[in-house]
Amino acid sequence: MTNRVTVSVPGELLLFLFSAWPETKKTKIRNWLKHQAVLVNGEPVTKFNHALQTGDVIGIRPGRFVAPRTSLSAGIKIWFEDEHLIVIDKPPDLLSIASNSEDEKTAYFLLTDYLRGNRPEGRERVWIVHRLDKETSGLMVFAKTPEAKEILQGSWDEVEKRYEAIVEGRLRSSDGVMECDLDESNRFKVRVAKASALTRHAVTHYKVLAESARRSHVRLRLETGRRHQIRVQLAAEGCPIIGDKKYDAASDPAGRLGLHATFLRFTHPVTGVEMKFSSPLPKDLAAHAPPKSRAGV
Repeated sequence: MTNRVTVSVPGELLLFLFSAWPETKKTKIRNWLKHQAVLVNGEPVTKFNHALQTGDVIGIRPGRFVAPRTSLSAGIKIWFEDEHLIVIDKPPDLLSIASNSEDEKTAYFLLTDYLRGNRPEGRERVWIVHRLDKETSGLMVFAKTPEAKEILQGSWDEVEKRYEAIVEGRLRSSDGVMECDLDESNRFKVRVAKASALTRHAVTHYKVLAESARRSHVRLRLETGRRHQIRVQLAAEGCPIIGDKKYDAASDPAGRLGLHATFLRFTHPVTGVEMKFSSPLPKDLAAHAPPKSRAGV
């Protein structure tokens, strides 16, 4: 059975499915919709009358996958899954992959365990594509095949990555660019330094969403992806992220680092479809976001 078909004439989804897969029983096709096995441009759709446009790509997910927003152990939420990749919302205080001090409680380990259905002898696994700091929450992508990993990592600089942070104080302007060179030679703490063979250039675009005298709510878009980049640059601006004692934050009102990966946009490594994922600022951080907006923001 062909798993992907491109729409040539606009119409309703269910009628299209009946015509595109005539050999499949209609009750089974309705079950595809019910169990979110039907993908329209990479996104699961359950409405039978969803309006299709010319050029839409309709896919049928083989196998059984959990529904989007399903929670796994340790607070991981599955945002999307197909046979090639998994997009998750990582909770704070969970490592992306093992360190010397943490062998099991990592996003990598828990996702591998999920794919194996809690069967230690299983061969299924995930491949790490990128990382989030242990203290940072939000969207992450893991590959389910080595081929998908290579393609995603090879084009990772082209991926649109946005974060939101609650920071101490006020930035100098409502929007701008933070640009500097970072010395990552110390594995525990990164620092701003003069450009040299030991440093890497770092660029982050920011926009202030709201601010008060004490705190600001900031949206950030990475142009480069250096270790602790956002944390170091905001601290260098005199606005460390709340809860970030490593980079001189004086307050910790949420009991955690005030940084969340809110948005990812990338091209699917196999289908070529544009994928977009959003994760709102968690309630524990939103509760400490300033209500007052800067004029003109």
